[in-house]
Amino acid sequence: MSQQLVNLLWKSIQEDGQVMVGLQGNEEHSEPMHAYLDENADDRLWLIMKKDNRVAGGGKSIVQYIGKDHKLFASITGELAEERDQSMLDMFWSNAAEAWFDEGIDDPNLHFMRLDVKSIEIWNKNPTFTGVLKMSTGSKVDPEDAGDHTLVEFKKRA
Repeated sequence: MSQQLVNLLWKSIQEDGQVMVGLQGNEEHSEPMHAYLDENADDRLWLIMKKDNRVAGGGKSIVQYIGKDHKLFASITGELAEERDQSMLDMFWSNAAEAWFDEGIDDPNLHFMRLDVKSIEIWNKNPTFTGVLKMSTGSKVDPEDAGDHTLVEFKKRA
């Protein structure tokens, strides 16, 4: 079940990409950004931002995601660091990204970051028939009738 939920999450982020990003232990609020995924790296995501962005310094980070249908929820933790692989930036670059930078991909204020995922907690609100019936009558819903939930820990890359 865990891998199925991770796959569902990555597919949903790939289609939508809208996340909230913040630094752990920082009192500043998280902010909306677009996350980019590489289908060959299921333990990383990338962000394009300006150098003066509040998370541009990197460090322990948390990314929050809510699916478009408001049934899939995720909290992703990891280490945010500058990505220096130009080929990755080239792969993710788009007209939407370019709209934020006066000089396009060569803008000196562009900052490309990578989140190396440490853990993901996922909730998929997919109630059973019993769960729906209990909700409609105001009865207590058992967790197994509410949907799926998992916590996945990722091994640190060498």
